[in-house]
Amino acid sequence: MVAAGFTTGGSYQLRRAMAAWKRKGGLGPFEDKLVEGMRERGYEEEFARQIFRQIEGFGEYGFPESHSASFALLVYVSSWLKCHTPAAFTAALLNSQPMGFYSASQLIQDARRHDVEVRKVDVNTSDWDCTLETSDSGAVALRLGMRQIKGLSEEAGVRIVAARPEYGYTSTQALVEATALDRRELGALATAGALESLAGHRHQARWAVAGVEEPTPLFQSMDRYEAAPLLKKPTEGQNIVADYKSLGLTLERHPLHLLRHRLDRYYYRQAAGLPELASGVSINVAGLVITKQRPGTASGVTFVTLEDETGHINLIVWKQVAEEYRSALLNARLMGIRGELQKEGEVIHVIARQLIDHSEMLGNLLVTSRDFR
Repeated sequence: MVAAGFTTGGSYQLRRAMAAWKRKGGLGPFEDKLVEGMRERGYEEEFARQIFRQIEGFGEYGFPESHSASFALLVYVSSWLKCHTPAAFTAALLNSQPMGFYSASQLIQDARRHDVEVRKVDVNTSDWDCTLETSDSGAVALRLGMRQIKGLSEEAGVRIVAARPEYGYTSTQALVEATALDRRELGALATAGALESLAGHRHQARWAVAGVEEPTPLFQSMDRYEAAPLLKKPTEGQNIVADYKSLGLTLERHPLHLLRHRLDRYYYRQAAGLPELASGVSINVAGLVITKQRPGTASGVTFVTLEDETGHINLIVWKQVAEEYRSALLNARLMGIRGELQKEGEVIHVIARQLIDHSEMLGNLLVTSRDFR
């Protein structure tokens, strides 16, 4: 504007052309205008063209360079927080869901692999958001918030926290009397295991919910003694299925830990053992399908991430393989892969040659993949 007489609108168009990085016409149309404007204001033409070449050079790299610098700062800060305050880092991500690339289950699995203690949802200790607590050893633990419970509204969760006595709720009936929760909301809490401190395991909690009575003007308190029925405790597998259905994650052992003896029949290796193998070897792997993405710039290549009880496995599925095993690629919740290990430094991929749908092993376990295009 000062050196070449550009108007406010003209300078804005120049900035946009620089930011476009040659994709939307480039800077060429501005050269004559800039040179002529600078000559009229007493600058030598050679100097004016030198200025334009500098602007043109910035348009070649400056915009992506500035973006990469900004992104690098975010990555550094995030990495520092994840390294030094992993519980707080994970809690913040969970409280910001839905967002980003990773599901709540992936975040929790990763936190636990990095020695973060994660505590279950509980109406007597959880807030709506995930919070931090101090363990007996002085370490910071992550308490899951009621926001993780499917079917429970934020309004109901906030009401539970606001009405909670200092000593906690003493029974399911007391919870109802203090919060006026309906049976649907109580059922969501019971299914999520959030009533364990009041009523015991999930089966007992559902029984307790079925027996609660709403207070009336005549009888403000309906709490009464009733012998607890001898209901069978859910198995670990039943708890895992219920966890994924109600919370989208589990604090029990990973589902594939329970299935490992069956997966071993197919010689499926675990994620943790892949770094020990040489690049180029044939390999069989399996895991829960947690993400799939097929970028428009990848020429039909699909990138899949599997998760087992030890970590993640990154797959590359070429277009021809994706077409041949289309059903397994689209529908498998538990996928087996026969392929080739590819290592480049610390980056490990498996080049898929065959996709196998093992979803029947999961039974009623609901695991959904996050798909990106």
